[in-house]
Amino acid sequence: MIITYYGAGFVKLQFGDVVVGMNPISKESKYKSGRFASDVALVSINDKDFSGTETLSFGEKSPFIVNGPGEYEINGITIGGFPSKSLYGEKEWINTIYLVSLEEMRICHLGALSDTTLDSSAKERLDDVDVLFVTIGGSGLLTPAQAYKMCVDIGPKIIIPLFFDEDKEKNLKAFLKEAGSDDVKPVEKLTLKKKDLENKDGEIIVLSSVIS
Repeated sequence: MIITYYGAGFVKLQFGDVVVGMNPISKESKYKSGRFASDVALVSINDKDFSGTETLSFGEKSPFIVNGPGEYEINGITIGGFPSKSLYGEKEWINTIYLVSLEEMRICHLGALSDTTLDSSAKERLDDVDVLFVTIGGSGLLTPAQAYKMCVDIGPKIIIPLFFDEDKEKNLKAFLKEAGSDDVKPVEKLTLKKKDLENKDGEIIVLSSVIS
């Protein structure tokens, strides 16, 4: 699996020939958007910063769009969507947390989560997460301290913080301080196999956005 970060909450997962776009940025957003062909698009909230599914179409290829809670299976990918609360942009949203299972790995994106309290069904399903994407800072999102507490509660093998664009240095520094990981250096992309996750417990990896 190759993980690439496109800024804000926008992440690309590639498993061989299968591509998943998570929370793509719309062209109408103030954030710069990337573009690539995707098999699946996951949208946590219908805000322009998270719902730019048009950027995941290329030529004759368009993604299967998932934009709410439920259970899905597409191209061999198992996806679970769980409802939660968001106050992103000072609006109330139903935020969908996504859990993607493929190649024996479990990848979770918390979306535009604002509430540190998850319902019991979501907590149960988010057991044994391999890679967790968590949004930190930004309007109506978890603070760095809240975000790290959520990470501890879920207990993933790898933690990847996202959406610290509005005050990148301050929010990321605060998050890393909470984790006691001040010396983490950003990497351009992350390539993972199941065996790479052995003996990892809450390791923080910071990805540089490919969109300048």
